[in-house]
Amino acid sequence: MSLCLPVCLSETQDSPQGEANLQLWDLQSGQLIKALYQKKVDSWCPSWSDDEKISVRSVNNELHFYENNDFNSIANKLHMQKVSDFVLSPGAQPSKVVVYVPGSKGAPSFVRLYQYPVLGGPTAALANKSFFKADRVTMQWNKREKSGPIYDVAWSPNSAEFCVVYGFMPAKATVFNLKCDPVFDFGTGPRNAAYYSPQGHILVLAGFGNLRGQMEVWDVKKYKQVSKPQAPDATHFSWCPDGEHVVTATCSPRLRVSNGFKVWHYTGSVLHKWDVAAGSELWEVRWQPFPDGSFPERPVKYQAAPSELGTTQAPPTQAYRPPALRHLPATPSAKLHEEEPPQNMRPGASGEKSLSKSALKNQKKREAKKAAKQEAKPESPSEPAPVSNSQSEPSSGDPETDKKMKNLKKKLKAIEELKEQQAAGKVLQKNQLEKVQKEEQLLKELEELQIGQ
Repeated sequence: MSLCLPVCLSETQDSPQGEANLQLWDLQSGQLIKALYQKKVDSWCPSWSDDEKISVRSVNNELHFYENNDFNSIANKLHMQKVSDFVLSPGAQPSKVVVYVPGSKGAPSFVRLYQYPVLGGPTAALANKSFFKADRVTMQWNKREKSGPIYDVAWSPNSAEFCVVYGFMPAKATVFNLKCDPVFDFGTGPRNAAYYSPQGHILVLAGFGNLRGQMEVWDVKKYKQVSKPQAPDATHFSWCPDGEHVVTATCSPRLRVSNGFKVWHYTGSVLHKWDVAAGSELWEVRWQPFPDGSFPERPVKYQAAPSELGTTQAPPTQAYRPPALRHLPATPSAKLHEEEPPQNMRPGASGEKSLSKSALKNQKKREAKKAAKQEAKPESPSEPAPVSNSQSEPSSGDPETDKKMKNLKKKLKAIEELKEQQAAGKVLQKNQLEKVQKEEQLLKELEELQIGQ
């Protein structure tokens, strides 16, 4: 483990450039590893990866990378004009570094992400984000990102979002938009595949292969779970072109026993079942193809479709309990892992959506009672009479100035509406983004007109 200490940089006749003011020490041996020159006060502290195999520090317009705490030789460099700040990623290798360069002379500020050791070339950056009017930037790494493999990625037919199933079991599933911003997190569960309906209005998260065949059927528009059927030993899943039915099958050579298929309604009802005769094998199952657009999207139903074969809902999962504890009452702490519930990731999605139905109903009742009391309350004689909207706006005495102020307020109101739409996840057009960027200028003009009154 290493320790870095800064000291004042002082110039002398014997040392015109000053004494080495950045000292790196080995905490175990107490020995000085290296003494370096650090001129800038900002971002002076070197950064290490969690395993201390990589360290990086800022030197003028460069980031110097060292490996295995060998500070006698620079292993790699990232050259970039006016680097203001940098942060090395936590976690296991490969390490990533994010750098911030403030804007100047009309150029925007930007943050870029690199993966070590690929630091050079025009396509080396993994991500780039530019923005205007930023004094400083605080960069924070997400330490809750679930580690593990990516099992499946599925694009929605609307081409505006995609779903990723990833992480060690129980796996997470998240829907992202085109900017790779998370839209909805389905929490954790036994799943390794995602299937969008042909119309894109329903998403099935499933756990096949070495899992028990649990399927989660979700209404994508409401992000509400429709059903949770189970198809054990399934080796195949596919949507019917009508977006109403699915088929699961057990096929050879993956499994040579219990071959057959089931046709389901997405609400969990088994509509048809077929098992192959003894000694025979099923190799493939396919739907009859239809041209795209043959079947329009239909409203999602939550009540199970009628079926003589019934449904096969997945039983509630229970944590493993050792034999010595099975005679004791179950406790909430007896879990192998902490399960994560679904959550809406859209900005501003909290509030009424996060309330239960009963809590939301009670809230609306309270608001209705409050509104009724306000209407029934007698008017106080001391209260001034209400004025109309045309009289509520303050007047400057100059009709031309009043007109300009009114137009500015109208534009600012439109910008506020655009910002609310953007916060709700809507992708703004280029002309709309230009309007939002003029907000500060319009506020300044309005302030000048109000001061001049």
